[in-house]
Amino acid sequence: MHQNNWLIYGANGYTGELISREAVQRGWRPVLAGRNRQAIETLAAALGLEYRIFGLDDLKAIEGGLKDCAVVLHCAGPFSHTAKPMIEACLLTHTHYLDITGEIAVFEAAATYDAVAKLAGIMLLPGVGFDVVPTDCLAAQLKGQLPSATHLALAFRGLGRTSRGTTVTALESMSTGGMIRRDGKLLPVPTAWKTRRIDFGNGQGPLTTITVPWGDVSTAYYTTGIPNIEVYVAFKPWFRRLVQSSRYFNWLLGSKPVQTFLKAQINAMPLGSTPKQRARSTSYVWGEVRDEAGHVVTARLQTPDGYTLTVLTALAVVEQALGGRTPIGFQTPARAYGPEFIFTIEGVTRPPEGST
Repeated sequence: MHQNNWLIYGANGYTGELISREAVQRGWRPVLAGRNRQAIETLAAALGLEYRIFGLDDLKAIEGGLKDCAVVLHCAGPFSHTAKPMIEACLLTHTHYLDITGEIAVFEAAATYDAVAKLAGIMLLPGVGFDVVPTDCLAAQLKGQLPSATHLALAFRGLGRTSRGTTVTALESMSTGGMIRRDGKLLPVPTAWKTRRIDFGNGQGPLTTITVPWGDVSTAYYTTGIPNIEVYVAFKPWFRRLVQSSRYFNWLLGSKPVQTFLKAQINAMPLGSTPKQRARSTSYVWGEVRDEAGHVVTARLQTPDGYTLTVLTALAVVEQALGGRTPIGFQTPARAYGPEFIFTIEGVTRPPEGST
């Protein structure tokens, strides 16, 4: 099952390399791929794996790179720029598509390929990492507990140190403002549009969180059908104030000179957190549903560091896909593998839940 019939694209990136190394630790033999020949060749030699070099600006080159691959795990972001060509190549090569995005636009775009993917007989499952696997499963569990739910709120705490790629994606999203779902439709809102005090069940009491335009605003709707969705994150106070103030100069953040300058600063950052930092980091996920009658149900999850969890969930989905468990068309994690899927992941626990 774990032979050279699946490919990791962007294997030389921070998360891509973590996934590649863990796959080899398990005795798996993925094909490594990307556009940076030197980096891919070096990693492939270190891990003793086959590799392929191709960019995403040539559809024929992507098709050639995906030959004989049953599954591709796409790890090269920002996915708002890279997902479309990879998805379209997968449709032509009948390759199941997975990625680790958390970008609303990517999920919404992938959903438009649903009918074509079904004709091609492939699964399109973006978001097999920290965002959105735990929250998607939590949302599905909450919907099961309150089928009449009309409103869903999800929140994160303890995201750890972000990688360069994640920081670039966050920078781009900050410049475009926030997003929530209202009455089934995506609704743009100002950056950090709303604050809310949330108890993540970690003994620190309620923390101040702000709304963010993260992927669950899209995916949780497809998973649960709940028409009103908001996503929150607990940031450190200084960063929360920075994000809140950014709503007044989004136009400046979005300008090409400023984006170029800030991305250059990001490229000077460490690639990502160290193994020790990841081992010490814990993430917390909270969810709440309510209905028009006033019923409220809440639930929480505790997980490993976000990057560690992404490695574990991505490989768990790859294993499902290589084992033939590939519901065709556009999918979300909980739709494909059920709300309990997150509890198959090592280190995920469920603190006490409450409902009123």
